Amino acid sequence: MLVVGVTGGVASGKTTVSKIFEEEGAYLLEADQIAREIVQPSSPAWEELVGVFGKEILQEDGTIDRKRLAARIFSDSSQRRLLNKILHPKIREEMEKRAGEIGRKDPEAIVVFDVPLLVETGFHREVDRVVVVASEETQQIGRLKKRAGMSEEETRRILSAQMPTGEKVKAADFVISNEGSMEETRRRAKEIFQELRRIALQKRRAPTLKEEDKREAYEHQGLEEKKNQ
Repeated sequence: MLVVGVTGGVASGKTTVSKIFEEEGAYLLEADQIAREIVQPSSPAWEELVGVFGKEILQEDGTIDRKRLAARIFSDSSQRRLLNKILHPKIREEMEKRAGEIGRKDPEAIVVFDVPLLVETGFHREVDRVVVVASEETQQIGRLKKRAGMSEEETRRILSAQMPTGEKVKAADFVISNEGSMEETRRRAKEIFQELRRIALQKRRAPTLKEEDKREAYEHQGLEEKKNQ
């Protein structure tokens, strides 16, 4: 099994790239989706969030009001750190658990972790390869305004709270620039996925290759012993 982390700034196109990988045959695990699942009412994570942030973050049906919570954490870095401290270990544990289940069923799997804060949380050190999706800030702002109906001030506040893309790129094995057409992004993503297939194949063959290296070493040692006789 090969585990690939996909990350990037907000509205950079990381989910688009992750979906392309899925279309090509990868198993996709999305941190945002898992985050929604683990904070269902009365779950341990839900209890912890309500205990820390109060019942004002709840909707009438008891579910977390994600928009209200986001407004709080993006205006207060200390609250953002609290949220990350509560959720990210739980998200990480659940993703690793699901990846393990996939690996047992399909040892040849390529599993993609779509994680916005992959680098910030140090999770990138636990995956086999890192793919960073990059976009110009103006494009991110435009996509956020269109997708979430945010003002430019709100979008800039969110962007300023995140690690610069350039810092994420330093941790990348592959970078996809999502600044051109969708066709260009798709073509680059498919190229990278073919490379990931090759890496996955090498990883599967690694034990065999190590055994071959041992055999060659023993043969070489035998030849050396004969020379010395």
